[in-house]
Amino acid sequence: MTTPAGHPRLDLMDWKRRVLALYAAAREAGDDPAGCAAFRAGRDALFTGHPQSPLPPAARVEVTGVPWFPHDPAMRVTAHLEADGEGAPLVIPTSTGEPTRFTRIGTVRPRLPGGEVALSVFWLEGYGGGLFLPFRDAHPETYGGGRYLLDTVKGADLGATRDGALVLDFNYAYNPSCSYDPRWSCPLAPPENRLGVAVAAGERMRAWY
Repeated sequence: MTTPAGHPRLDLMDWKRRVLALYAAAREAGDDPAGCAAFRAGRDALFTGHPQSPLPPAARVEVTGVPWFPHDPAMRVTAHLEADGEGAPLVIPTSTGEPTRFTRIGTVRPRLPGGEVALSVFWLEGYGGGLFLPFRDAHPETYGGGRYLLDTVKGADLGATRDGALVLDFNYAYNPSCSYDPRWSCPLAPPENRLGVAVAAGERMRAWY
């Protein structure tokens, strides 16, 4: 992989551009499984070959990518946002204890193969803001701190339907950076987004440290 050689901030900008491009291609691919496969391959290439990879340096040469559940078309759903009238503020704890401030803007109720679930959607109260949708599930092979479906600040966004429903494809659910290396600080799934059902889609967990 060709990456900029120089200032680490330029490397970070290159990482952001590449991630944004991966999600743009995923939105274009829609529900085509080949699009998801291409996204995973591209992300794995970044993780193993880019200087801004969240993986510890030793892991980048030991693995070819992160583990994923097999693609399941039934795990791609849409859901309309039920707006939160009060816009309740929320401080979500992070893996290192540093709080991150969000505003809950509403609830989505995606219908998965095991039934309907309710998930709160948040707005990051930082520069520029962005949608954030973390969740934790009961599968024994997923990260206990939760995974992310939407994090538009980082480019994680699969778009919306013409009538405004959010596209929630659990095949793209991914682990926060703190699951790979404790040097990262990541918001964890709040209690209201901790599901009592197993979600066998998206990224699996493995021990990196």
